[in-house]
Amino acid sequence: MKSFVHWFNAARLAVCAVLLITTTAFAQEASDGPALGPETNLPVPRFVSLNASEANVRRGPSLSHRIDWVFTRRNMPLQLVAEYGQWRRVIDRDGQGGWIHYTLLSGARTVLINAENTPLRNRPDVNGVENAILEAGVIARLGKCEPEWCQLTAGGYRGWAPKSVIWGVMQEELRD
Repeated sequence: MKSFVHWFNAARLAVCAVLLITTTAFAQEASDGPALGPETNLPVPRFVSLNASEANVRRGPSLSHRIDWVFTRRNMPLQLVAEYGQWRRVIDRDGQGGWIHYTLLSGARTVLINAENTPLRNRPDVNGVENAILEAGVIARLGKCEPEWCQLTAGGYRGWAPKSVIWGVMQEELRD
C-alpha cells in the first residue's frame, strides 16, 4: 500500500508540474511580449551551457524523479525550454532533454560545431582568411553575432563562422 501511495503522489506531482508549465507557456504565448520564464523572468526558450563536467538529467523537476541519463561534457550548449522552481528543462542539439538543477547551468554562451572542417575566418565573409579549421563536435565560446555570422573562440583561435553550421544560437539572434 505504501508503494502505491508513493507512486500516486509522485504521479500527482508530475501532473501538477506539467500543468503549471503548460499553463505558464500558454499565458506567455497569449501576451504580446516575449515568453519569460516564471522563475528568472528571462526569455524562454534561450541557450545556456553546462556548468559541470557531469550532470544528471531527470524525467521531472525533483530529486525523486528518475535519472534518464547523465550529460558529461562541460560547457556543452543546451536550449532551456522551461523553468519550474530550481529546475530547468533543457534539450540538446538532438532534441533529447530532461530536467537539470539550475546550479549545473551557466549563462555563458557556447555553441557546437555541426559541420566537418568548418573554417574560422578573420571576418564575417566567405572570402575572409581562414584562422583555423574546426571539426564537427567542437564546443566554441560564442561572441558577437551578425545576421548570418557569429564570432567564435575555440582552442586558442578566434574567428567567424556562419550561423548555419553551428548549434546554440537562434537564427535571428544578434549579439554585440
